[in-house]
Amino acid sequence: MSNRDIALVVMGVSGAGKSTLAVMLADRLDVPFIEADDYHSDEARDLMSRGIGLNDEHRTPWLDRVGAAARESADAADGIVIACSALRRIYRDRLRRYLPATKFVFLNGAPDLIAERLKGRQNHFVGQSLLESQLNVLEPLEPDEPGVTLDLSETLDALVDEALRKLGVAPNAAPATPTEVRIPR
Repeated sequence: MSNRDIALVVMGVSGAGKSTLAVMLADRLDVPFIEADDYHSDEARDLMSRGIGLNDEHRTPWLDRVGAAARESADAADGIVIACSALRRIYRDRLRRYLPATKFVFLNGAPDLIAERLKGRQNHFVGQSLLESQLNVLEPLEPDEPGVTLDLSETLDALVDEALRKLGVAPNAAPATPTEVRIPR
């Protein structure tokens, strides 16, 4: 994949570290980053802040907003990295309507580790109460889907390197500092 055609979605349940990893990938690849959570409706944010999981009726227009914004940004910058739960195959297929060459980076890990991370999360509308519903909806990447599955317990630097290596994407820029950083637990 040439960096001109980069379209990566870092996916997984809330608390997996999608946004942190996606920002690092975007920095390393020198392409824009989109946070899918920024495209939720006020109604969806309210539901999630009250611990109520979203259904397909809530997610479909959200995915369309994310896909349209990503397509526009990718066209302007020759690439994009998106942090988006993309929990089900139909959601990933919907995103691919906007960016057909999209590859996914699935952050997978033990539910108890993710729950611990969510306990320490502040100022976010999705909390620990939604973890079980997200895990119930989650459909891991299927063998015919383009992407990689990574163990979220690894360091962030290791995750970035592994994602780029497995996807065959060459970084445009060196990481700012070569430190081993872990997602806060």
